[in-house]
Amino acid sequence: METSNIYLESVKKQMLYYKTIAEKAIDQLETSQLFITPNYDTNSIATIIKHMHGNMLSRWTDFLTTDGEKEWRKRDEEFDALFENQDKKSLLQLWEEGWQCFFNAIHSLQPEDLSKIIYIRNEGQTALDAINRQLAHYPYHVGQIVFYAKMLKQTEWNSLSIPKNKSNEYNTDKFSKEKELKHFTDDELKKLQ
Repeated sequence: METSNIYLESVKKQMLYYKTIAEKAIDQLETSQLFITPNYDTNSIATIIKHMHGNMLSRWTDFLTTDGEKEWRKRDEEFDALFENQDKKSLLQLWEEGWQCFFNAIHSLQPEDLSKIIYIRNEGQTALDAINRQLAHYPYHVGQIVFYAKMLKQTEWNSLSIPKNKSNEYNTDKFSKEKELKHFTDDELKKLQ
């Protein structure tokens, strides 16, 4: 398989993995917990989702042909703590819409598209660099969601990775198997299902 195809497949798998981790964290919370903001400079999980939604729609709509910071985006409003509906269903609709926009754009890319120049706020970069930028940005926010969810959870937390004090068991299982070539998310996504 061509390196560019391997890269695009890896991006798809990694982003699906991070999307799934955030969803499993969100599932463990009550609706009201998604809107908690402990202080002025802290974003609620709902606000983080609203920001990711705005970013995804702006960056991935017409990815190869228009600037990634769309004129219609109102970034500052993404951080406004006011919501029309404070319910989990509405919030998850924003979440899905953003991710769908991302995956539609990524699925449409061809290997030769990775070297094309795209713009974000008039700054040119290769499509590959723009993808890498988001590959760092979205997991950054997913980490915030997971960390915040663990803090807000008032009962036992269902671990989304290797549970605390279980590294030896995890490694023993991994090393008991034959070496094989596969993406790290292959097993992890199965566990999260």
